[in-house]
Amino acid sequence: MIKIISWNVNGIRASLKKGLTDYVLREQPQIFCVQETKAEREQVPTDSWPPPGYRDFYHSCSVRGGYSGVATFTTLEPLHVNRDIGIERFDQEGRVMQTDFEQFTLLNVYFPNGGARDERLLYKLDFYDAFFEYCEELRKQGKKLIICGDYNTAHHPIDLARPNENKKTSGFMDVERVKLDQIQQLGYVDTFRLFNQEPGQYTWWDVKTRSRERNIGWRIDYHWVTEDLVPYVKHAYHQADQQGSDHCPVVLELSF
Repeated sequence: MIKIISWNVNGIRASLKKGLTDYVLREQPQIFCVQETKAEREQVPTDSWPPPGYRDFYHSCSVRGGYSGVATFTTLEPLHVNRDIGIERFDQEGRVMQTDFEQFTLLNVYFPNGGARDERLLYKLDFYDAFFEYCEELRKQGKKLIICGDYNTAHHPIDLARPNENKKTSGFMDVERVKLDQIQQLGYVDTFRLFNQEPGQYTWWDVKTRSRERNIGWRIDYHWVTEDLVPYVKHAYHQADQQGSDHCPVVLELSF
């Protein structure tokens, strides 16, 4: 069994102070993906991180300190590692970490947030298009894909607590949701919904409004896979009770 955990930690240095090492030691995923590291590798304390047996691969933002960034920690040796999709305005923000393994290619992604201003919404939409064009090229090479991370978009009304009030809010606008419709049409599968069709299943809650206590949240963190991997997916679930970030970890288990 291969367990892959993805978690937007909202700052890896802050998360380490909140028990991130203990969490990973307890869960023992073969692969642990984090988004929003907000740090260069050299800025992350190494006395207890990563835990023994894990190799670390960072892609940090090169144009703004303490912003964005992803990192993948793995006990499995990657065959190949890539940090770029070949477009500078996206690559410079440190949003993608690709690790290729024998049975699959894993893409750990921090999709842009489109809420700050109009140009960032356009940037987000352009990123979706460019990234999935890149993914389609990988598929043409015969790769089976797992795309985990913070997508910054709730797909359907069931995926957030207050859909009617948020139709014009970035993260649930029609122009964003259609991007997930499009990847579904291309043959990507939202693994969580293979196992759980219930409402109230969220992965992010607004800290300012203390919405987690009332479970007023959004499901914006996912593991999507290409259809050819679905037979190997054994479980996908959230760890909504896990504290340490405004997001919770999402877990994918596969057996080959």
